Amino acid sequence: MNILVTGVAGFIGNAVALKLLQRGDIVIGLDNLNNYYDVSLKKARLQRLEAFQQTHQFVFRKIDLADRQDVNQLFEDYPPQRVIHLAAQAGVRYSIENPLTYIDSNIVGFTHILEGCRHHAVEHLVYASSSSVYGANKKLPFSVHDNIDHPLSLYAATKKANELMAHTYSYLYGIPTTGLRFFTVYGPWGRPDMALFKFTQAILNDEPLPVFNYGKHRRDFTYIDDIVEGIIRVLDRPATPNPQWDGYAPDPGTSLAPWRVYNIGAHTPVELLRYIELLETYLGKKAQLNLLPLQPGDVPDTHADVLALKEDTGYEPTTSVEVGVQRFVEWYCDFYQIQI
Repeated sequence: MNILVTGVAGFIGNAVALKLLQRGDIVIGLDNLNNYYDVSLKKARLQRLEAFQQTHQFVFRKIDLADRQDVNQLFEDYPPQRVIHLAAQAGVRYSIENPLTYIDSNIVGFTHILEGCRHHAVEHLVYASSSSVYGANKKLPFSVHDNIDHPLSLYAATKKANELMAHTYSYLYGIPTTGLRFFTVYGPWGRPDMALFKFTQAILNDEPLPVFNYGKHRRDFTYIDDIVEGIIRVLDRPATPNPQWDGYAPDPGTSLAPWRVYNIGAHTPVELLRYIELLETYLGKKAQLNLLPLQPGDVPDTHADVLALKEDTGYEPTTSVEVGVQRFVEWYCDFYQIQI
């Protein structure tokens, strides 16, 4: 298949593109290579796809999602059968200081992707949502059948908006769309703005770790390979209407339209202090902890109910946090040429 992957220089997008190329798909990759974090890391990720570029199985275009004309031209030049939309402005805390960036990328940019799908008969759009949409919800594990009307950050609000926008396009134009609510993805080639990267750097540099909520956070850390497996399983199963959907008792996770949302997580929450202990073990160094209160926009705990995804696709996460953190440390030390 011809598959458009947006955010192809990003952590998840790059890993997904590599897997699709290895199985024989043709991938059109889009990324704007912005400087939200180290651009050299993004370029290094793209180098993993160079061999496929030489055989014309992979095409890369540097495009900003907010540029309507460029996005439309990409769909014209390389009509995709399916789309995996992972490009977005990420980060809960960053959204507190830079809200307009999220509107341009996550709202305007997503509209351009939806329009591309609408006008080019795309068979299935799979897009990134986030566990942050659960916001003020307290009931655990988080279920796609729960109401999500109380986001705690603009980032979360834009992700909920994406789900609503996708539903409208599924209903009006019959485009199958599936949103994936990611739960704290980690692993090799990860993002420098996330905890695992930051903690590793701090421990190696003998710097204090900023540990929010006094280390009592519990996160459903999900290893990158398990995420990629889930995304591709969903991609290969276009969303369909739920014939039992009832407008008098509406199910938030399904629809009378070809629209679905799924949680994609490990279903095994880990306390943040345990995460740090594993890093200490694999790095062979003790961490200096700077215990801080809960940050605005953060939620204390996340826990994914993945039953719907498992029932529909057979998804089953297999990588323990012990194995995943060790693999990250091995990659980090190799990539940055660090001896421990």
